Amino acid sequence: MHRIPFDIEMLRTHYANFSKKVAEVKSKLGKPLTLTEKILYTHLHPESALQSYQRGKDYVFFSPDRVAMQDATAQMALLQFMTCGKNKTAVPTTVHCDHLILAENGATTDLKTANIENAEVYDFLKSISNKYGIGFWKPGSGIIHQIVLENYAFPGGMMIGTDSHTPNAGGLGMIAIGVGGADAVDVMTGMPWELKMPKLIGVHLKGKLSGWTSSKDVILKVAGILTVKGGTGAIVEYFGEGALSLSCTGKGTICNMGAEIGATTSTFGYDDSMSRYLKFTGRAEIADLCDRVAKDLTGDPECYANPQNYFDQVIEIDLSTLEPHVNGPYTPDLAWPISQFAKAVKENNYPDKLEVGLIGSCTNSSYEDLSRAASLAQQAISKHLKVKSEFTVTPGSEQIRFTVQRDSILEKFEKIGGVILANACGPCIGQWKRHMDDPSRKNSIITSFNRNFSKRNDGNVSTHAFVASPEIVTALAIAGTLTFNPLTDSLMNENGEMVKLDPPEGIELPVFGFEVKDPGYEAPAPDSQNVEVIVHKESKRLQLLEPFTPILPGHLKNMRILLKAKGKCTTDHISMAGPWLEFRGHLENISNNCFIGATNAFNGESNKVLNLISNEYKSVPDSARLYKSNGVSTIVFGEENYGEGSSREHAAMEPRFLGVKAVMVKSFARIHETNLKKQGMLALTFSNPADYDLIRQDDLVNIIGLETMSPGSKFIIELQHADGSKDSIEALHSYNQQQIEWVKEGSALNKIRREFSKS
Repeated sequence: MHRIPFDIEMLRTHYANFSKKVAEVKSKLGKPLTLTEKILYTHLHPESALQSYQRGKDYVFFSPDRVAMQDATAQMALLQFMTCGKNKTAVPTTVHCDHLILAENGATTDLKTANIENAEVYDFLKSISNKYGIGFWKPGSGIIHQIVLENYAFPGGMMIGTDSHTPNAGGLGMIAIGVGGADAVDVMTGMPWELKMPKLIGVHLKGKLSGWTSSKDVILKVAGILTVKGGTGAIVEYFGEGALSLSCTGKGTICNMGAEIGATTSTFGYDDSMSRYLKFTGRAEIADLCDRVAKDLTGDPECYANPQNYFDQVIEIDLSTLEPHVNGPYTPDLAWPISQFAKAVKENNYPDKLEVGLIGSCTNSSYEDLSRAASLAQQAISKHLKVKSEFTVTPGSEQIRFTVQRDSILEKFEKIGGVILANACGPCIGQWKRHMDDPSRKNSIITSFNRNFSKRNDGNVSTHAFVASPEIVTALAIAGTLTFNPLTDSLMNENGEMVKLDPPEGIELPVFGFEVKDPGYEAPAPDSQNVEVIVHKESKRLQLLEPFTPILPGHLKNMRILLKAKGKCTTDHISMAGPWLEFRGHLENISNNCFIGATNAFNGESNKVLNLISNEYKSVPDSARLYKSNGVSTIVFGEENYGEGSSREHAAMEPRFLGVKAVMVKSFARIHETNLKKQGMLALTFSNPADYDLIRQDDLVNIIGLETMSPGSKFIIELQHADGSKDSIEALHSYNQQQIEWVKEGSALNKIRREFSKS
């Protein structure tokens, strides 16, 4: 494959200057540098001077090289961008139509249906991309993260994407960070992009993978060690001889799922596997440029020789002894080595029968992944095994799909009854119209996706979803049971013989190279002056935005509690995906899903809260609207790691739209806390987490401290209980001065708009 890489002039300039910039950083800081530090410090915005910044404390401005957006999040991001007064994005930007395609009957039918049902949104995204010089990847072209890895990711670069799995690009040595749409607007307008200087977690990989173990098992193991919040506020950097032995796409899998430990991002140093991948994907010139500065595209040897001196935390994993893992259900950090999984299934009464195995997604849809899984499908055919579970395959891109079809890999899946889905997110994000006799029945599925929260894949709370590598998923689908261990167990075939599956075999990169007829890319119009972006007033899916008004001290008196969320409250609980993706560009309509999945601490039910105006139980959105229409501000309380999961900024915009002025929790997930700040809300944490228990259903709440809000200041939360008693509790915040300005302006976007109106 030979082509001119995207943005090649920018990349030539980047590599021509990279080593000089690294040398300047090393001279200024006076110490060896990790790869993470090299990339961060060479991407400082002029408003942040080159100096040593304290990890986990100092807010720093950066200048990312590019932005990527998927269709669900791009709608709101671009609706915000179009109000800023810019004629073109300040950095290369792309839109990828991958989230809105509903998986139901197979790729051809599902894509045709999506193009009809989503025509209004696709036309909007295409026209606004043409208007502002944005590259457009049409429906069916592939999943954003696979497309980025194949076309845009580059070693030593820095990008942001409006999806939590943007870190996938770390497989090509980038610092790639998932953000909300308002952050993307900052970068697209050329404003400095702000991030608290991350802490560093070093993962030393020793040995080499073999047999059934794959790159997916590395991150499944790490998730078990760090849990869903252990990486919060940190960048994970992998190194060691084990890291060098992994394929580039395998590295991408590990980085992709780093979002599940809360990490800001994850990355690997440049090596031969990245060079090979660049050459196979038509970017030989970039590989040559990287080879010239290779020593600066990885951490300095001193950092890896004595990692405890350069990282805030160090983890060691021996790939030679690492077992395949299965994680779940209900959380991606519940990690089971395959040797212990059957016992866990029995002891925890998980449904043993496996109903569906699903492989692919942005996490595991590379040529190597699919070829390894296909080797097991071929074994099922040759060893006369009948596949016991339903089985689906989601290619990551049209380039992958075309190539694996050419090489007869898809054919093997189809021969065992596999259904090939569209090159899109599909079941991974709840875009799955599952064929099921009784949705209330307890059942088990297993996927090679990245997360498995309750109702995540099919909307059914009764579904126990597990996560594993594509090869383990395929093996268990062949067996039809979760208690099968392919490393040790045998199966009875159609001839009544006991047969054993051999370890999977795969090919890192296609022998005959990648091939594709229509990759699905459409370049922006060269002349955008006459391009019109149309949003119909009567549209149910798209709605122009009205600026949020600033929160004033008076709004924080006599507030009511909209919701006290109990337990895990992810962005899926706050703003569900699945069928609600239809309204991602219409804030008013999508707000009808606000908090409907969260558990009310006062009654243990979801979407049923007491409204103190009507004195009756209502859905959360209806209760919020009643409070708002009566001029009553509301507050939401929550527990640990509130807002984990997707980068979904709708989970911040919807409460803001419905009149919520503050969210107070025991702790926040990074992206969600930032999203709340961007929308001009108060994101507060309990000084004493035990004070969460003091919150009563019928409290009147006063928040004191907005007038004197400053970096490091504290708030007092007054709880006026219905019985006449009171409690005063202390609340903390992490706003810096710029973020406080967002609150004063009503949102970060308001501040950007005002500054551009002056220029």
